[in-house]
Amino acid sequence: MSLELYLDLFSQPCRSVYIFAKKNNIPFEFKNISLLTGEHYEEEFGKISMIRKVPAMRDGDFCLTESIAIMLYMVQKFKTPDFWYPADLQHRARVDEYLSWQHMAIRMHGSKMFWLRLLIPKVMGVEVPQEKLDAALEDLNGSLKLIEEKFLQDRPFIAGDHMSLADLVAIVEIIQPVGAGLDVFEGRPKLSAWRDRVEAAIGKELFDDAHHAILGAQESVKMMDPSKMQLFKPKILKLFM
Repeated sequence: MSLELYLDLFSQPCRSVYIFAKKNNIPFEFKNISLLTGEHYEEEFGKISMIRKVPAMRDGDFCLTESIAIMLYMVQKFKTPDFWYPADLQHRARVDEYLSWQHMAIRMHGSKMFWLRLLIPKVMGVEVPQEKLDAALEDLNGSLKLIEEKFLQDRPFIAGDHMSLADLVAIVEIIQPVGAGLDVFEGRPKLSAWRDRVEAAIGKELFDDAHHAILGAQESVKMMDPSKMQLFKPKILKLFM
């Protein structure tokens, strides 16, 4: 029996799990869960994920949430190539360091920019004050600077000469604000060159496939039904505004 992966490719962590499984030829059944229409609150999904978040995985009777945990599970179960999560102590420590840092930094800042620039004004119809946008951009720029100066430095990839889970998790987060029309690579040659290396390592076809929805978000939101987001609108506004 293949894995069941519950994903929404609008979500950065879902894209990392999707790319990892596809790149490593791991058989899985794609279960689409639309976050923007609230499918994660439906009763059936609650049986898979009590915390009602994606990604989620089911392997037989075993259910697992959180993207990093899911990818590490796949690393062990499917014996994926070493470069993803190196056996070398120090290379693995570099991967772990980035994965530990990113949750409250680029993850949060990229997501906030996506909501403030696109979903809140265009779908929810709520005006975002300029000072909110300016503060969010400052936070995002701070995280991007740390990725360049601390995590990449002069290395081709975060852990050294080869792509790892750290680079995969980083690229999906950095692409998120691009989906809202903010070119975070402009004026950042080091980050741009790293992005090209990551895309080449993943493969352009898979990279484009995984990011098709998010990079088309500015058009797709025009067709969204705002009423579908009323359930969690107060929570979103409290979180980002």
